[in-house]
Formats: sequence, C-alpha cells, structure tokens
Amino acid sequence: MSIALDVSEQMKEAMKAKDKIRVTALRSIRASLLNEMKKDNSTDLPDETSITLLRRLEKQRGESIEAFEKAGRTEQVEAERGELAVIREFLPSLADEAATRAWVQEAIDASGAGSPGDVGRVMGALMKAHKGEIDGGLAKKIASELLSG
Repeated sequence: MSIALDVSEQMKEAMKAKDKIRVTALRSIRASLLNEMKKDNSTDLPDETSITLLRRLEKQRGESIEAFEKAGRTEQVEAERGELAVIREFLPSLADEAATRAWVQEAIDASGAGSPGDVGRVMGALMKAHKGEIDGGLAKKIASELLSG
C-alpha cells in the first residue's frame, strides 16, 4: 500500500477513534498529498514523492515548534509535537552520523573535492545518491568539516 493510501486509511481509523491530534495531522498530510496529485490528475503518488512532501511537513513542524517555544505558547507546541510524531511515522529513518560521515567521504573522493568551496559539488553528488536517506543539514556540516581540514 502506498503512503498516500495508508494516510487515508489511518485517517478513517483516527476519526472513528476520535483522536483529534492524529486526525488533524493526517488531514494536513492528506491535503499536501492531494495537492500534489492534482498537479497531474493522478489517483496515487509514488512513495518517493510522498516522502519528499512529508520531509517538508516535518521541517515546517520543527520550525513552528521553535517559534511557539520562543513565544511561550505551550499548547501550540504540544499540538505541533503531536502532529510531528504522526508525520514521522510515515517517514523512513535517516542515516546516523557514522553512515552519513562515510557517505560524505565517498562523495568527496568521487567528486575530487578538496577545498571548503567544493561543499556544493559534494552535496549535489551526495543528495543524488542518497536523497531521502540522509539529513542534509548534518551532511553539509560534516562535508564542511572534512573539507576544512
């Protein structure tokens, strides 16, 4: 079952169970997926497209949590954290730091990068090979560190 269909099924179950936070999160996810489907009038999405959309939602929730925490709005922080947990249920786990470091080193070796100015070239190769499996922020930090010295 694709992620898009799984989200719809879980939303129905959450509505029956009257789980408000889960229903809200699943509706948000489903709306993003449906908007993407409307672009080409498809009835389902490939999982890699769904994962890209879910990563975007994950990032948005993280930014919202940070903003609400700064504003002292604890109710909204808890709601966003609940939604973030639901979003993460559908995402594959990202590589840990050791695996990321190994992939970054491989990308550096393959691209022939040798200076901090080559981080973009390394990141391009890295994201092409491991998109959806790797945390881009962590990879960029490691690439900068390895290329700096």
